[in-house]
Amino acid sequence: MCDFLADYSSRLLACGATCIRLEKNVDRIAQTYGKNVDVTIMPRHISLTVSETDGSESLTVITSIRQAPISFNINTSLSRLSWVITDRKINIGEARKEFGRIITSDSQNSVMVLLLVTLANASFCRLFGGDAVAMAVVAMATLAGYWVKTILLKHGMDIRVTFAVCSFISAILGATDGLFDLGSTPELAIGTSVLYLIPGIPLLNSFSDMLYRHYICSLSRLMDALVLTACLSTGLCAGMTLMNVKMF
Repeated sequence: MCDFLADYSSRLLACGATCIRLEKNVDRIAQTYGKNVDVTIMPRHISLTVSETDGSESLTVITSIRQAPISFNINTSLSRLSWVITDRKINIGEARKEFGRIITSDSQNSVMVLLLVTLANASFCRLFGGDAVAMAVVAMATLAGYWVKTILLKHGMDIRVTFAVCSFISAILGATDGLFDLGSTPELAIGTSVLYLIPGIPLLNSFSDMLYRHYICSLSRLMDALVLTACLSTGLCAGMTLMNVKMF
């Protein structure tokens, strides 16, 4: 029971869940099996104390948070699993089997994701007033940068280095609009070419954790987001400097 809740908690938090969602899901599962659970969430570890309802026996387990890509598919499926356990009263063996199926079956079409990210970032360029040429340049810069990001992360590259490298590549390609005098909004092309790297999910989760008084996790996620933003900015500035683009 403890091992299952520990694995469940670690995976749920790693894939992008907020602290309040983790607490509610774990408590729902524990109550279904007639147990009480106390959860302590730290930036890199989770402590769970599972006890009998009468307090006669308790067991504490500490697990590290797994490093995994953010996945809304796994996040949603694991949350749904907590309701399936509650509604259908499935035993712990079946729950663990379903858990294993969920975490190994997150198959996303990488080509489709790449194209959608490219179109989304080009749309941001248009939203800020970019012309058709700027949108095309941003699409090219996003396509190249996101493709490199996927490859680097797949090979275990540090995410901070990955952000700097991808931002650098996208900034260089985004600067081609102004370098070759292709359109009328070159500044928007280079400015929006790196928006796909903005760590929006850590920032939103940080705000959510703050609202529910998980201050340590909130601060940790905020700092992670700020570090990634700094890496993004470093790559952008380096690319602009290389392409002799004036920042001011």
